[in-house]
Amino acid sequence: MRRYLSAAAVRLPAKLAGIAAVWCVTLLYVLFQGGKTSFMLFIMVSVLMVYLLAGGFTGVRKARGTRTLLTEGEKSDLLYAGGHLRVKLEIALPGLLPIPFVVVREMLKRHNGESWIFEESLVPNFKGQGELRFQTPPLERGRYSFSETGISSEDIFGLVEHKGSFLAQGQFRVLPRVVHIPRWVLYERNSRLSGPQVSLAQSRRETTQINGVRDYVYGDRLSRIHWNATAKTGAWKSKEFEHESLPKTMLVLDGTASAYASSAQFELAVSAAASLLGFGVRERIGIGLCCLDKNTKVFAPAESAAERQKMVQYLIDINGEGRGPLVPRLEKGFRMFPKGVYFVLISPQTGGNVLQTLQWAESRGMTPCHIHILNPAGPRRGDEWSSELKSRGIMGHRVSLLGELPAAIGGDGR
Repeated sequence: MRRYLSAAAVRLPAKLAGIAAVWCVTLLYVLFQGGKTSFMLFIMVSVLMVYLLAGGFTGVRKARGTRTLLTEGEKSDLLYAGGHLRVKLEIALPGLLPIPFVVVREMLKRHNGESWIFEESLVPNFKGQGELRFQTPPLERGRYSFSETGISSEDIFGLVEHKGSFLAQGQFRVLPRVVHIPRWVLYERNSRLSGPQVSLAQSRRETTQINGVRDYVYGDRLSRIHWNATAKTGAWKSKEFEHESLPKTMLVLDGTASAYASSAQFELAVSAAASLLGFGVRERIGIGLCCLDKNTKVFAPAESAAERQKMVQYLIDINGEGRGPLVPRLEKGFRMFPKGVYFVLISPQTGGNVLQTLQWAESRGMTPCHIHILNPAGPRRGDEWSSELKSRGIMGHRVSLLGELPAAIGGDGR
Protein backbone atom coordinates (compact mmCIF):
# COMPACT_ATOMS: atom_id res chain seq x y z
CA MET A 1 0.00 0.00 0.00
CA ARG A 2 2.80 2.37 0.87
CA ARG A 3 4.46 1.60 -2.48
CA TYR A 4 1.31 2.62 -4.42
CA LEU A 5 0.85 5.82 -2.43
CA SER A 6 4.47 6.86 -2.99
CA ALA A 7 4.18 6.18 -6.75
CA ALA A 8 1.04 8.33 -6.94
CA ALA A 9 2.76 11.13 -5.03
CA VAL A 10 5.62 11.12 -7.53
CA ARG A 11 3.23 11.64 -10.45
CA LEU A 12 1.37 14.50 -8.75
CA PRO A 13 2.81 18.00 -8.27
CA ALA A 14 4.26 18.55 -4.81
CA LYS A 15 1.54 20.95 -3.62
CA LEU A 16 -1.28 18.84 -5.06
CA ALA A 17 0.21 15.72 -3.47
CA GLY A 18 0.19 17.52 -0.14
CA ILE A 19 -3.49 18.47 -0.54
CA ALA A 20 -4.29 14.86 -1.51
CA ALA A 21 -2.61 13.72 1.67
CA VAL A 22 -4.73 16.20 3.67
CA TRP A 23 -7.85 14.85 1.96
CA CYS A 24 -6.88 11.30 2.97
CA VAL A 25 -6.41 12.45 6.56
CA THR A 26 -9.82 14.15 6.66
CA LEU A 27 -11.40 11.01 5.17
CA LEU A 28 -9.87 8.88 7.91
CA TYR A 29 -10.98 11.51 10.43
CA VAL A 30 -14.60 11.14 9.24
CA LEU A 31 -14.46 7.36 9.20
CA PHE A 32 -12.95 6.89 12.65
CA GLN A 33 -14.09 10.01 14.53
CA GLY A 34 -17.40 11.03 12.92
CA GLY A 35 -19.33 14.14 13.89
CA LYS A 36 -20.31 17.37 12.16
CA THR A 37 -16.90 19.00 12.47
CA SER A 38 -15.03 16.19 10.74
CA PHE A 39 -17.71 15.94 8.06
CA MET A 40 -17.63 19.69 7.30
CA LEU A 41 -13.84 19.62 7.17
CA PHE A 42 -13.98 16.67 4.78
CA ILE A 43 -16.50 18.47 2.51
CA MET A 44 -14.33 21.62 2.36
CA VAL A 45 -11.20 19.70 1.44
CA SER A 46 -13.14 17.64 -1.14
CA VAL A 47 -14.50 20.77 -2.83
CA LEU A 48 -10.97 22.16 -2.95
CA MET A 49 -9.70 18.94 -4.54
CA VAL A 50 -12.48 18.95 -7.15
CA TYR A 51 -11.68 22.58 -7.99
CA LEU A 52 -7.96 21.89 -8.39
CA LEU A 53 -8.52 18.74 -10.47
CA ALA A 54 -11.12 20.47 -12.68
CA GLY A 55 -8.69 23.32 -13.32
CA GLY A 56 -6.14 20.76 -14.49
CA PHE A 57 -8.42 19.23 -17.13
CA THR A 58 -9.88 22.51 -18.48
CA GLY A 59 -8.62 26.07 -18.72
CA VAL A 60 -5.03 26.39 -19.95
CA ARG A 61 -4.75 22.75 -20.97
CA LYS A 62 -7.48 23.29 -23.57
CA ALA A 63 -6.35 26.77 -24.56
CA ARG A 64 -6.69 27.94 -28.15
CA GLY A 65 -5.31 31.00 -29.89
CA THR A 66 -5.13 32.93 -33.14
CA ARG A 67 -2.28 35.20 -34.18
CA THR A 68 -2.32 38.37 -36.27
CA LEU A 69 0.87 39.98 -37.59
CA LEU A 70 0.81 43.73 -38.11
CA THR A 71 3.23 46.25 -39.52
CA GLU A 72 2.40 49.97 -39.70
CA GLY A 73 -1.22 49.25 -38.87
CA GLU A 74 -1.85 46.81 -41.74
CA LYS A 75 -1.67 43.05 -41.92
CA SER A 76 1.45 41.95 -43.76
CA ASP A 77 3.78 38.99 -44.03
CA LEU A 78 6.72 40.99 -45.40
CA LEU A 79 8.82 43.77 -43.96
CA TYR A 80 12.31 45.13 -44.46
CA ALA A 81 15.32 44.41 -42.26
CA GLY A 82 15.57 46.71 -39.27
CA GLY A 83 11.79 46.97 -38.96
CA HIS A 84 9.53 45.93 -36.09
CA LEU A 85 6.62 43.54 -36.24
CA ARG A 86 3.61 43.96 -33.97
CA VAL A 87 1.93 40.75 -32.89
CA LYS A 88 -1.62 40.35 -31.63
CA LEU A 89 -2.44 37.03 -29.95
CA GLU A 90 -6.05 36.27 -29.05
CA ILE A 91 -6.42 33.50 -26.45
CA ALA A 92 -9.55 31.52 -25.49
CA LEU A 93 -9.61 29.42 -22.27
CA PRO A 94 -12.59 27.04 -22.19
CA GLY A 95 -14.16 26.19 -18.84
CA LEU A 96 -16.39 27.69 -16.16
CA LEU A 97 -13.82 28.07 -13.41
CA PRO A 98 -12.28 31.53 -12.86
CA ILE A 99 -8.61 32.00 -13.77
CA PRO A 100 -6.91 34.96 -12.06
CA PHE A 101 -4.13 35.38 -14.65
CA VAL A 102 -2.11 33.45 -17.21
CA VAL A 103 1.54 33.69 -18.27
CA VAL A 104 2.13 33.40 -22.02
CA ARG A 105 5.51 32.34 -23.39
CA GLU A 106 6.25 32.87 -27.09
CA MET A 107 9.28 31.72 -29.11
CA LEU A 108 10.22 33.27 -32.46
CA LYS A 109 12.66 31.26 -34.59
CA ARG A 110 14.79 32.42 -37.51
CA HIS A 111 15.71 30.16 -40.41
CA ASN A 112 19.36 29.99 -39.31
CA GLY A 113 18.49 28.67 -35.83
CA GLU A 114 18.44 31.91 -33.85
CA SER A 115 15.48 32.37 -31.51
CA TRP A 116 13.86 35.00 -29.29
CA ILE A 117 11.60 34.40 -26.29
CA PHE A 118 8.77 36.73 -25.27
CA GLU A 119 7.01 36.25 -21.93
CA GLU A 120 4.04 38.30 -20.74
CA SER A 121 1.06 37.90 -18.40
CA LEU A 122 -2.57 38.78 -19.01
CA VAL A 123 -5.85 38.67 -17.08
CA PRO A 124 -8.63 36.88 -18.99
CA ASN A 125 -12.21 38.13 -18.79
CA PHE A 126 -15.16 36.20 -17.34
CA LYS A 127 -15.57 34.34 -20.64
CA GLY A 128 -11.98 33.10 -20.47
CA GLN A 129 -10.81 35.29 -23.33
CA GLY A 130 -7.81 37.59 -23.46
CA GLU A 131 -5.66 39.50 -25.91
CA LEU A 132 -1.91 39.91 -25.80
CA ARG A 133 -0.01 42.51 -27.86
CA PHE A 134 3.74 42.84 -28.11
CA GLN A 135 6.39 44.10 -30.51
CA THR A 136 9.43 42.25 -31.75
CA PRO A 137 12.92 43.76 -31.61
CA PRO A 138 14.45 45.03 -34.89
CA LEU A 139 14.64 41.99 -37.14
CA GLU A 140 17.31 41.12 -39.67
CA ARG A 141 16.83 39.55 -43.09
CA GLY A 142 15.44 36.04 -42.95
CA ARG A 143 12.47 33.72 -42.65
CA TYR A 144 10.75 33.63 -39.25
CA SER A 145 8.09 31.47 -37.62
CA PHE A 146 6.49 31.19 -34.20
CA SER A 147 6.72 27.83 -32.44
CA GLU A 148 4.18 26.44 -29.96
CA THR A 149 2.89 28.98 -27.47
CA GLY A 150 3.32 27.92 -23.85
CA ILE A 151 0.72 29.06 -21.33
CA SER A 152 0.57 28.54 -17.57
CA SER A 153 -1.63 29.67 -14.70
CA GLU A 154 -2.26 29.08 -11.01
CA ASP A 155 -5.50 28.56 -9.15
CA ILE A 156 -6.99 31.39 -7.10
CA PHE A 157 -5.25 30.06 -3.98
CA GLY A 158 -1.84 29.81 -5.67
CA LEU A 159 -1.51 26.14 -4.75
CA VAL A 160 -1.09 24.37 -8.11
CA GLU A 161 0.34 25.55 -11.44
CA HIS A 162 -1.32 24.32 -14.63
CA LYS A 163 0.45 24.31 -17.99
CA GLY A 164 -0.68 23.97 -21.58
CA SER A 165 0.31 24.85 -25.11
CA PHE A 166 -1.20 25.54 -28.51
CA LEU A 167 0.05 26.31 -31.99
CA ALA A 168 -1.06 29.59 -33.56
CA GLN A 169 0.29 29.83 -37.10
CA GLY A 170 2.60 32.76 -37.70
CA GLN A 171 5.22 32.83 -40.47
CA PHE A 172 6.70 35.88 -42.17
CA ARG A 173 9.74 36.98 -44.12
CA VAL A 174 12.03 39.94 -43.62
CA LEU A 175 13.46 41.45 -46.80
CA PRO A 176 17.05 42.67 -47.04
CA ARG A 177 17.72 46.34 -46.46
CA VAL A 178 17.67 48.34 -49.68
CA VAL A 179 18.65 51.84 -50.70
CA HIS A 180 17.41 53.89 -53.64
CA ILE A 181 19.96 54.13 -56.45
CA PRO A 182 19.26 57.04 -58.83
CA ARG A 183 21.99 56.25 -61.37
CA TRP A 184 24.76 53.79 -62.16
CA VAL A 185 27.91 54.93 -63.88
CA LEU A 186 28.18 51.53 -65.57
CA TYR A 187 25.38 52.62 -67.90
CA GLU A 188 26.67 56.11 -68.65
CA ARG A 189 27.25 56.87 -72.33
CA ASN A 190 30.60 58.55 -71.72
CA SER A 191 31.92 56.06 -69.16
CA ARG A 192 35.41 55.02 -70.25
CA LEU A 193 35.13 51.63 -68.58
CA SER A 194 31.56 50.67 -69.36
CA GLY A 195 32.03 49.36 -72.90
CA PRO A 196 31.37 50.86 -76.33
CA GLN A 197 27.82 49.64 -76.84
CA VAL A 198 26.28 51.19 -73.73
CA SER A 199 23.72 53.98 -73.90
CA LEU A 200 22.43 56.16 -71.11
CA ALA A 201 19.50 54.43 -69.43
CA GLN A 202 17.48 57.60 -68.97
CA SER A 203 17.85 58.66 -72.63
CA ARG A 204 16.93 55.39 -74.29
CA ARG A 205 14.76 55.92 -77.35
CA GLU A 206 11.30 54.42 -77.48
CA THR A 207 10.31 51.83 -80.08
CA THR A 208 6.99 51.64 -81.91
CA GLN A 209 5.94 48.58 -79.90
CA ILE A 210 3.18 49.41 -77.38
CA ASN A 211 3.94 47.95 -73.96
CA GLY A 212 0.84 49.10 -72.07
CA VAL A 213 -1.09 52.10 -70.84
CA ARG A 214 -0.05 54.68 -68.24
CA ASP A 215 -1.52 57.84 -66.71
CA TYR A 216 -1.34 60.98 -68.82
CA VAL A 217 1.64 63.21 -68.04
CA TYR A 218 1.49 66.92 -68.84
CA GLY A 219 3.36 67.48 -72.10
CA ASP A 220 2.46 64.16 -73.77
CA ARG A 221 1.79 64.55 -77.49
CA LEU A 222 -1.72 64.13 -78.81
CA SER A 223 -0.60 61.07 -80.78
CA ARG A 224 0.26 59.32 -77.51
CA ILE A 225 -3.24 59.54 -76.07
CA HIS A 226 -4.92 56.14 -75.74
CA TRP A 227 -8.49 57.11 -76.58
CA ASN A 228 -10.14 53.77 -75.78
CA ALA A 229 -8.59 53.60 -72.29
CA THR A 230 -9.45 57.28 -71.71
CA ALA A 231 -13.10 56.66 -72.63
CA LYS A 232 -13.39 53.56 -70.42
CA THR A 233 -11.76 55.02 -67.31
CA GLY A 234 -12.86 58.64 -67.61
CA ALA A 235 -9.28 59.79 -67.00
CA TRP A 236 -6.61 60.73 -69.52
CA LYS A 237 -4.40 57.77 -70.46
CA SER A 238 -1.28 57.63 -72.64
CA LYS A 239 0.33 54.81 -74.57
CA GLU A 240 3.44 53.23 -73.06
CA PHE A 241 6.06 52.17 -75.61
CA GLU A 242 8.91 49.74 -75.13
CA HIS A 243 12.42 51.18 -74.92
CA GLU A 244 15.49 50.10 -76.79
CA SER A 245 17.20 47.26 -75.01
CA LEU A 246 20.37 47.70 -72.99
CA PRO A 247 23.06 45.07 -72.43
CA LYS A 248 21.97 42.66 -69.71
CA THR A 249 23.65 42.49 -66.32
CA MET A 250 24.48 39.56 -64.04
CA LEU A 251 24.99 40.27 -60.36
CA VAL A 252 27.31 37.66 -58.85
CA LEU A 253 27.01 37.51 -55.06
CA ASP A 254 30.00 35.93 -53.36
CA GLY A 255 28.69 33.68 -50.57
CA THR A 256 32.06 32.29 -49.47
CA ALA A 257 31.88 31.80 -45.70
CA SER A 258 35.58 32.47 -45.03
CA ALA A 259 35.56 35.73 -47.02
CA TYR A 260 33.41 37.69 -44.56
CA ALA A 261 34.79 39.03 -41.29
CA SER A 262 31.35 39.51 -39.73
CA SER A 263 27.66 38.86 -40.34
CA ALA A 264 27.16 42.62 -40.86
CA GLN A 265 29.56 42.51 -43.81
CA PHE A 266 27.61 39.67 -45.43
CA GLU A 267 24.31 41.49 -44.84
CA LEU A 268 25.82 44.53 -46.58
CA ALA A 269 26.64 42.39 -49.63
CA VAL A 270 23.10 40.96 -49.74
CA SER A 271 21.58 44.43 -49.37
CA ALA A 272 23.76 45.77 -52.16
CA ALA A 273 22.54 43.00 -54.48
CA ALA A 274 18.89 43.65 -53.54
CA SER A 275 19.32 47.40 -54.13
CA LEU A 276 20.83 46.85 -57.58
CA LEU A 277 17.95 44.53 -58.48
CA GLY A 278 15.56 47.33 -57.60
CA PHE A 279 17.49 49.72 -59.82
CA GLY A 280 17.16 47.29 -62.71
CA VAL A 281 13.38 47.07 -62.36
CA ARG A 282 12.94 50.85 -62.22
CA GLU A 283 15.17 51.45 -65.25
CA ARG A 284 13.87 48.42 -67.17
CA ILE A 285 17.30 46.86 -67.37
CA GLY A 286 17.56 43.09 -67.63
CA ILE A 287 19.39 42.11 -64.44
CA GLY A 288 20.01 38.53 -63.35
CA LEU A 289 21.46 37.06 -60.17
CA CYS A 290 24.03 34.37 -59.49
CA CYS A 291 24.52 33.34 -55.85
CA LEU A 292 27.72 31.45 -55.06
CA ASP A 293 26.50 29.99 -51.78
CA LYS A 294 26.61 26.39 -50.61
CA ASN A 295 25.06 25.65 -53.99
CA THR A 296 25.31 27.80 -57.11
CA LYS A 297 21.94 29.34 -58.02
CA VAL A 298 21.47 31.36 -61.21
CA PHE A 299 18.50 33.52 -62.24
CA ALA A 300 18.50 34.63 -65.87
CA PRO A 301 18.37 38.40 -66.51
CA ALA A 302 14.82 39.79 -66.57
CA GLU A 303 13.14 43.19 -66.46
CA SER A 304 9.86 42.26 -64.78
CA ALA A 305 9.12 42.95 -61.14
CA ALA A 306 7.84 39.37 -60.72
CA GLU A 307 11.23 37.89 -61.67
CA ARG A 308 12.99 40.40 -59.47
CA GLN A 309 10.75 39.32 -56.58
CA LYS A 310 11.88 35.71 -57.04
CA MET A 311 15.51 36.81 -56.77
CA VAL A 312 14.85 38.86 -53.63
CA GLN A 313 12.96 35.94 -52.10
CA TYR A 314 16.03 33.79 -52.66
CA LEU A 315 18.22 36.42 -51.01
CA ILE A 316 16.06 36.17 -47.88
CA ASP A 317 17.23 32.63 -47.15
CA ILE A 318 20.87 32.81 -48.23
CA ASN A 319 23.33 32.14 -45.39
CA GLY A 320 26.82 32.53 -46.89
CA GLU A 321 27.98 28.93 -46.60
CA GLY A 322 30.01 28.65 -49.80
CA ARG A 323 33.49 27.21 -50.00
CA GLY A 324 36.32 27.13 -52.52
CA PRO A 325 37.50 29.33 -55.41
CA LEU A 326 34.94 31.34 -57.35
CA VAL A 327 35.66 30.25 -60.92
CA PRO A 328 34.85 26.52 -60.53
CA ARG A 329 31.55 27.44 -58.89
CA LEU A 330 30.77 29.92 -61.68
CA GLU A 331 31.39 27.26 -64.32
CA LYS A 332 28.40 25.29 -62.97
CA GLY A 333 25.95 28.02 -64.00
CA PHE A 334 27.79 29.64 -66.90
CA ARG A 335 25.27 28.37 -69.48
CA MET A 336 22.67 30.80 -68.14
CA PHE A 337 24.96 33.83 -68.60
CA PRO A 338 23.94 35.73 -71.78
CA LYS A 339 26.64 36.82 -74.21
CA GLY A 340 28.04 40.33 -73.78
CA VAL A 341 26.53 40.63 -70.30
CA TYR A 342 27.87 42.96 -67.60
CA PHE A 343 29.51 40.79 -64.96
CA VAL A 344 29.17 42.57 -61.58
CA LEU A 345 30.94 40.73 -58.77
CA ILE A 346 29.79 41.68 -55.25
CA SER A 347 32.48 40.34 -52.97
CA PRO A 348 34.70 41.28 -49.99
CA GLN A 349 37.62 39.41 -51.52
CA THR A 350 40.59 40.96 -53.31
CA GLY A 351 43.75 39.61 -54.85
CA GLY A 352 44.41 36.70 -57.16
CA ASN A 353 41.10 34.88 -56.64
CA VAL A 354 39.07 37.93 -57.68
CA LEU A 355 41.41 38.85 -60.54
CA GLN A 356 41.14 35.32 -61.89
CA THR A 357 37.35 35.58 -61.69
CA LEU A 358 37.20 38.94 -63.47
CA GLN A 359 39.60 37.74 -66.17
CA TRP A 360 37.49 34.59 -66.57
CA ALA A 361 34.45 36.80 -67.24
CA GLU A 362 36.40 39.01 -69.65
CA SER A 363 37.68 36.01 -71.60
CA ARG A 364 34.06 34.94 -72.21
CA GLY A 365 33.00 38.26 -73.69
CA MET A 366 31.57 39.79 -70.53
CA THR A 367 32.37 43.26 -69.15
CA PRO A 368 33.59 42.77 -65.55
CA CYS A 369 32.98 45.10 -62.62
CA HIS A 370 33.80 44.61 -58.94
CA ILE A 371 31.87 46.03 -55.99
CA HIS A 372 34.25 45.61 -53.06
CA ILE A 373 32.33 45.04 -49.81
CA LEU A 374 34.32 46.31 -46.84
CA ASN A 375 33.77 45.32 -43.22
CA PRO A 376 31.55 48.03 -41.63
CA ALA A 377 33.34 47.60 -38.30
CA GLY A 378 36.86 47.41 -39.74
CA PRO A 379 39.32 49.98 -41.09
CA ARG A 380 38.43 51.65 -44.38
CA ARG A 381 40.97 50.36 -46.87
CA GLY A 382 40.96 49.40 -50.53
CA ASP A 383 42.85 52.16 -52.38
CA GLU A 384 45.51 49.75 -53.60
CA TRP A 385 42.90 47.32 -54.92
CA SER A 386 41.02 50.12 -56.69
CA SER A 387 44.26 51.22 -58.34
CA GLU A 388 44.97 47.64 -59.40
CA LEU A 389 41.57 47.34 -61.09
CA LYS A 390 41.92 50.74 -62.74
CA SER A 391 45.29 49.80 -64.21
CA ARG A 392 43.67 46.75 -65.79
CA GLY A 393 40.75 48.75 -67.21
CA ILE A 394 38.19 47.19 -64.87
CA MET A 395 35.56 49.27 -63.13
CA GLY A 396 35.57 48.94 -59.34
CA HIS A 397 33.76 50.46 -56.38
CA ARG A 398 34.18 50.00 -52.66
CA VAL A 399 31.37 50.18 -50.13
CA SER A 400 31.55 49.98 -46.33
CA LEU A 401 27.98 51.13 -45.56
CA LEU A 402 24.77 50.64 -47.51
CA GLY A 403 24.20 54.40 -47.62
CA GLU A 404 27.46 54.78 -49.57
CA LEU A 405 26.30 52.55 -52.43
CA PRO A 406 24.43 55.20 -54.51
CA ALA A 407 27.38 57.59 -54.45
CA ALA A 408 29.90 54.81 -55.08
CA ILE A 409 28.30 53.36 -58.20
CA GLY A 410 26.87 56.71 -59.33
CA GLY A 411 30.30 58.15 -59.94
CA ASP A 412 30.39 60.44 -56.89
CA GLY A 413 32.72 58.27 -54.86
CA ARG A 414 35.09 55.30 -55.04
